[in-house]
Order: sequence, then structure tokens, then C-alpha cells
Amino acid sequence: MIEELLPPGVASSEAFDDEAPAVLFAAEAALMEGRRERRRAQFATARACARRALAGLGREPVALLPGPGGAPQWPSGVVGSITHCEGYRAAVAAPAGVVAALGIDAEPAGPLPRGVLGLIASAGERAALASLAAADGSVPWERIFFSAKEAVYKAWYPATGVWLGFRDAEVVLSPAGTFRAVLRPPVPVPVPVDPVYEGRWLAGGGLVLTVVARTVAGRAAGPAAAQATAGSAAP
Repeated sequence: MIEELLPPGVASSEAFDDEAPAVLFAAEAALMEGRRERRRAQFATARACARRALAGLGREPVALLPGPGGAPQWPSGVVGSITHCEGYRAAVAAPAGVVAALGIDAEPAGPLPRGVLGLIASAGERAALASLAAADGSVPWERIFFSAKEAVYKAWYPATGVWLGFRDAEVVLSPAGTFRAVLRPPVPVPVPVDPVYEGRWLAGGGLVLTVVARTVAGRAAGPAAAQATAGSAAP
């Protein structure tokens, strides 16, 4: 599913279950000590997806440990993102000289838990979501909205090192499968960055996927990288 949302030059891998054995590096396995088996399997599959994405760029497999803010630390010269939810794991990676910021998120397509929307959305955003729902109630707009904000943060934080709250990104969804986010960081940003992020969304198979992929200014994304996909079938 995820490759439908990605620009050329971004390698991806996805899985819909944890049946295939996935071997962790020792440092990664140490992070999972004491965790439930289900969580360990989910983590291992997501890391396996990440290593397949790296292989699509011709890079060797490495341990991907969380850095500041919890984002995975990718090898030098690579930007990437990992996501996992019930029934889905995925990872994407691209050369840093081609893609400047990359964030993906996956969510179950059901409604948000009660009270969450009021915490993450402004009055204007809630009104826009209500209009979308009135026009097409079959689309999980609130969940797409939540996922879009997650993808924006995953693209934003590794590029800037600045924490961003849900209310610091004003997101507008389009029925055409795109979204736009205007960011208002709470503190000065130490690097020059365009505060407008564009993204794409997809809903299907009980899932919602969102992607933010900002290419480096003045550079084409280049030829499509090999797309590696886990062996399990999509639901």
C-alpha cells in the first residue's frame, strides 16, 4: 500500500503480520527486554522492513536505535521513517541528498477514541472535518487527520530537533488524497525550514496511511528505487 503514496527515489517495505522470523541486532534486542512477545514481534518486523528499505538503496543492514525524541537513527546520508499499528508495519528510506524530510504513519481506520479530537484539533480544523464527514461519511476523516499530524511530526523532528505539539500544526485534508500542514513551532527553529508541509493519504483494507516526503530544493527525486515488500499478503 505504502508505495502508492511515495515519490520516486524512496525505497519502502511493508508487512501485514509478524509470521516471518525477524532477527534483531543485539542493541535492538536489548531495547525489547521485558516487553510482551507481541510487542517484540511487532518491533522486529518493523526493523526488518527498515532494513529491506535500506537494501533498496544499496545500504548494508544496521541497528536502528531510537535517538532524541524517539525517532530511529538512520545511517549517515539516509532519511527514513518507520510505522506500525495493528495489522501493519512499514518503513521507508531515501538518500538525504534527494529527500530532505520523510515521515509515514499507519493507523487502524476506526474512529478516534472519545475526546482525542478535541485535544489535537483547533476549532477551525474540527469544522473542516465536520464538513468532510457531511460530504462523505464513509471516509474515516478524523483518523486520517490524526495520522497526518503524526506523519508531519515524524518528518519535522529529525530535520529540526524541535518538539512539535498537535496544535502546532494546522492540517487541512483534501478528498483528493492529499493534505497540507502549516507549522507554527513553539520555539525558534535552529535551521532554515519551510513551515508548509504537503502530504498524501490513503484509506483501505481497514487501514489509514499518511506520508510526508519533501524533496531537496532544486533536485529531482531521481529514478524510482526498488520497492521491497514483505512476503505476507495484504488483507
